[in-house]
Amino acid sequence: MRNRSAEAFALRTTTAFTTPTTSNAKAAKRAKAISLFAFLAFFAGFAFTVVGAQGLDPAALLKPLADQWTSYSGDYTGRRYSALTQIDQSNVKNLTLAWVAKITGGTGSGPAAKTIVGGEGTGDIAVGGAAVKGAVLMVNNVLYVTAPDNVWALDANDGHELWHYFWKTKGGTHIGNRGAAMWGNYLYFVTPDDYFVSLDARTGRERWHKEAASFAQQYFLTSAPMAIGNHILVGTGNDLDSPGYLTSYDPETGDRQWRFYTVPMNPGDPGLDTWKSLDAARHGGGHPWLPGVYDPDTKLYIFGTGNPTPAYTSKPRGEGMDNLFTCAIVAVNVDTGKMEWYYQTSPHDTHDWDSAQTPVLVDGMFGGSGPRTMVLTASRNGYYFTLPAKDHHIAGALVSAANGGATNWPPPAYSPDTGLLYVPTSETYAMYYLSETDPRGAMGLGGKDEIGVGSMGTYISAIDYKTGKTVWRHKFRTAGGSRGAPGLLTTAGKLLFGGDVSGNFVAFDPAGGRPLWHTQIGQVSNAPETYMVDGRQHVLVAAGDTLYSFALYQ
Repeated sequence: MRNRSAEAFALRTTTAFTTPTTSNAKAAKRAKAISLFAFLAFFAGFAFTVVGAQGLDPAALLKPLADQWTSYSGDYTGRRYSALTQIDQSNVKNLTLAWVAKITGGTGSGPAAKTIVGGEGTGDIAVGGAAVKGAVLMVNNVLYVTAPDNVWALDANDGHELWHYFWKTKGGTHIGNRGAAMWGNYLYFVTPDDYFVSLDARTGRERWHKEAASFAQQYFLTSAPMAIGNHILVGTGNDLDSPGYLTSYDPETGDRQWRFYTVPMNPGDPGLDTWKSLDAARHGGGHPWLPGVYDPDTKLYIFGTGNPTPAYTSKPRGEGMDNLFTCAIVAVNVDTGKMEWYYQTSPHDTHDWDSAQTPVLVDGMFGGSGPRTMVLTASRNGYYFTLPAKDHHIAGALVSAANGGATNWPPPAYSPDTGLLYVPTSETYAMYYLSETDPRGAMGLGGKDEIGVGSMGTYISAIDYKTGKTVWRHKFRTAGGSRGAPGLLTTAGKLLFGGDVSGNFVAFDPAGGRPLWHTQIGQVSNAPETYMVDGRQHVLVAAGDTLYSFALYQ
């Protein structure tokens, strides 16, 4: 299980490397058979009979992104590149509002549908208003929207509510929910109090719920599940000293199929020699708190892992040790849960610079050696690690990027038309002070004080994956952190969509970054999406608790 990568480099905020189990000959053959941005619509051994007109045909999950939005990134590649062309550079100036829908969480919902209530809590815990921070599925003209403890089904034509499900929580960290997964007629989502829940997508009625992690250990779940073959994959989240893991569940029963821990848990496990002790590894973090991508040719699910814990104090986990497999890109076989390879982007991280961001799969040329499948990732550590010292100490160290990283959870996008990876980025600086020298007081994210000292701005950066060079950057007028930078969408209409930190929703020219259209809707809170409804292309985006759908009307 060594650190494998046929071609690997780190320049600025991007790392690109090939999937080592895909041969050049195989990739060349695939490139001749299909276009650059397509995957084979075939999956050996996968059979499922869809019941009812509203179900998701399993073949749709393997198709390139176009009419529907069937998973977190739209398709398995993570590119967020749509083949739709109805809206393009020539007519985007005529884009206008199609409808607006405001969601209401809790037991109070819209007038059109009765709220269905589930959950293990008492119902008396107030967690604040709902905000859309993740993917919205669009399947057969129905939108499936999530926020912590809530799922809504909306009509994609006009945004009116079809049904609403509310989960009575026991508590937990309600920082956000990244979306649902769909398999046939079933929906799957996770809750902040650590349950994995399945609903009937036609009615919103609960099918079952399972405990996915220990609430007593302060796990919290935010990730969008991923439906792949006969597996539903879910990753954990936690800011204390518990191990991260990815679990595969049976989509019919919710029974656990396999579990992959991102840190060593037993004597002899791979990577144990990169930790001070087995006990340190077992409390080492590395949570896979965002969805990954999937290569059907190799059956590899490729995902990122979070920071080691304690996050800012290295002594308990071994000074100078790599702490595998935290802050890494990991590939596991989707049927067995066994790791095939990994690449660590921040060995021995001490700044909460997760590598959990969703990677991007690209078929293309690299280094003159022929076509191949590559994985692109924008990491939170950026190019400029620190000034003047890497680790914080009592006297303080000036660090860039600050805690939020050069990029964060808002997803990047890739266009095969330009060959560019588009990354939300932020240049921030902070002073880090070691405030607790006793490792027992530095658990999780404790043990340090961070004081922000400035920002050079927030950008969209367009990066050439072949060289790692930034081709262009669009700087926003208002400075902001990486968590507020826009999630992105590209289309075959030669458009790049994203929000800015001033509350505008913007369409850019992906080749040079020139703004082509914008509208003021408030702080964009998720990555935009696009799909077709009755022959008309819509572009959907959220600002907090409100969804905005745009289309062309003549």
